[in-house]
Amino acid sequence: MKYLNCRSFYWLAVAIALLATLLFLPGLSGSFLLDDWPNILQNTALHLYEINTLDDLLYAAYSFEPGGSSRPLAMLSFALDFRRAGLDPFAFKLTNLIIHGLSCLVLALFLRQLLLLASWSHKRAANAALLLSLLWAIHPLQVSSVLYIVQRMQTLSVLFVLLALWAYVRMRALQIEGARSQLYAVLALLFAVLAFASKEDAALIPLYCLVMELTVLQFRAAQPNLAKWLRWAFGVLALLGGVVYFFVVVPHYWHWGAYPGRDFSSVERLLTQGRVLVMYLGQIFLPMPSSMTFFYDHIPVSRSLWQPWTTLPAITLIVVLLAWAWRWRCAHPVFSFGVLLFFAGHFMTSNVINLELAYEHRNHLPLVGALLALGDVVFALLYGRVFANGVKTVCVISLIAMVSAATLFRAYIWGDNLRLAEYSLAMARDSVRAWATLCTTHFELSGKKGQEHHLDLAIETCQEGAEHLPQSAILMNNVVIYKTKKGSVTDEDWQLFLERLKGSVMSVQNKGILWVTLDNAERHMYNNERAVLKTIDIITSKTTLRPEEYLRVGAYLFNDTHEPIKAFDHLKRAVELAPVGDPAIQKMLNELAIAGRQDWVARLKEVQVKTHGEAL
Repeated sequence: MKYLNCRSFYWLAVAIALLATLLFLPGLSGSFLLDDWPNILQNTALHLYEINTLDDLLYAAYSFEPGGSSRPLAMLSFALDFRRAGLDPFAFKLTNLIIHGLSCLVLALFLRQLLLLASWSHKRAANAALLLSLLWAIHPLQVSSVLYIVQRMQTLSVLFVLLALWAYVRMRALQIEGARSQLYAVLALLFAVLAFASKEDAALIPLYCLVMELTVLQFRAAQPNLAKWLRWAFGVLALLGGVVYFFVVVPHYWHWGAYPGRDFSSVERLLTQGRVLVMYLGQIFLPMPSSMTFFYDHIPVSRSLWQPWTTLPAITLIVVLLAWAWRWRCAHPVFSFGVLLFFAGHFMTSNVINLELAYEHRNHLPLVGALLALGDVVFALLYGRVFANGVKTVCVISLIAMVSAATLFRAYIWGDNLRLAEYSLAMARDSVRAWATLCTTHFELSGKKGQEHHLDLAIETCQEGAEHLPQSAILMNNVVIYKTKKGSVTDEDWQLFLERLKGSVMSVQNKGILWVTLDNAERHMYNNERAVLKTIDIITSKTTLRPEEYLRVGAYLFNDTHEPIKAFDHLKRAVELAPVGDPAIQKMLNELAIAGRQDWVARLKEVQVKTHGEAL
């Protein structure tokens, strides 16, 4: 490309963003799946049939229960999509695609300014910014982030993170020139707040800025006092961050034994993350759809540096990359920034917090860093005299074509839920979630007219998966549910499921069996009360519930079973765990009194006094 003026660059950035979104169009025909159901379809707070007051919007915005009412901006956007189009998945996915296109545009602006500050020529900076933003937008790893509706929480946050970083580098560029920069400082802060309102990992923005200062910006400023202040401010910020991390975060989340609901400890999680990060790098630099399985619950946990044997090499590679980036931070600041940005982007999710081991959407922002590091090396070759111009052009076009083909293929797979479930299982046959997703997809299709045969396919798939993965309780639970629906469930089916459940780690997914069982039992779906009660006993004996969850279990046992006496222990646990003055506890006590169980009321009040003492 020849030298581009600002206006030409902006128009090309817009064109690239629009072209990139076209590759995802085949996936817009897909439907809701997995976490879309509890967060969108079943979250009635989002269903704004009409907006009468501001409270309607606020109620929807703060309806993300798993995050304690966090992520209000993302949740509000879901509510507005519902207001516009109801529960039409196409409308939700289209919004996701628009956000992705805007992120591509903002990324091009950010990279151009960053590369200019790294002393790249205008031509080289513009060309690199356009190419790298295009590769970021069309990378097949982005398909699940864009087409999995609920991941708007991630993509919307990244959009505002990129805007915050763009405003920050614009502010710093003006400070280096000695010009006024207050407007961009305000914008950077505003965008950071909006990013955090979309998802919590936007809290890493200060870390991204520190990485920029250590590499590309190097705390430069026209005014010596400002440069000194920047070093001092980031030094204090880094110190405070270190104190919070080592004395608050680590003690709070650290588990020498297994995390609640997991089969790995903090040490094992950190060891495993070394392999996970290297896996991400492999997916980025060798973007084969077959390596992007979407489900990663089958990843073996690293029990030591040598089990599996790839753990130590993976950690060694990470240490080498970090040392290399630090060593080159002055001579090759863009490369160093890219490497450090990749790892900074994974700092929260690859740490001691009790999260799933791997998800593709976690690379939505770190992908920028990986491409920047590679791009710095590649552009050094392209702008050298190693290759002829024709060869360079062919290489770039071939790269774009190969990446585009991979993304187009993945988008096509995502365009149909059954196709996605079948492909995901073919790529990850050891994944419980892949088997369960295919079972559930067949079951959902069986409710449509003329598709009744899918119920048999759901049962067959779950049985096959249960045989392939003998540790899975979820798949056997699905067998019981689907056979009950068909009218062919046997006592042997229930017994096999209960035996699986007894030997299972009480993961978040296995704990969810309790609520599925209660939902079905309350609808009088089952005709085996003893098995239902045994299911409740097994799960509640292996995990701790929240007060409101104990109340729900107790209510079911008291009102809908032939053994209401079993409810008392659950109501007692609710009283013990509930905060002082919890209105739900008082409501429960009143209902027990009305039901004639004043003896239980008296005993539970004694528990309250014993638990809370003078606080009552």
